[in-house]
Amino acid sequence: MFFFFAGGLEQQVRQVLKSGVGRCINCGTRADLVEYEKVLKLFFVPVWRWPGKEPLLYCDNCRFMPQESVSLSPAAVSDALRCRFCDRSVEAHFRFCPFCGSEL
Repeated sequence: MFFFFAGGLEQQVRQVLKSGVGRCINCGTRADLVEYEKVLKLFFVPVWRWPGKEPLLYCDNCRFMPQESVSLSPAAVSDALRCRFCDRSVEAHFRFCPFCGSEL
């Protein structure tokens, strides 16, 4: 007897909590703090959904989301967007560092 299973488990974004709070570790662009849910798919049809435990950083550019939940304290979120050249904290809406002028 041969049994073929097509499906799997994946994470999907449920809600954006705060936009542009950090950097993607994969491509370096801005990442959003999101609530996510895990989805079990059978033959590519969602069968069962359940919420993730803690918020994650999600990159809309490369669609990268870590597989494991990493706890983010409010202090970590506020310090997540820093200039990579002068290491100063920069607000999320800036495209260039106001201190050294480098592109974020």
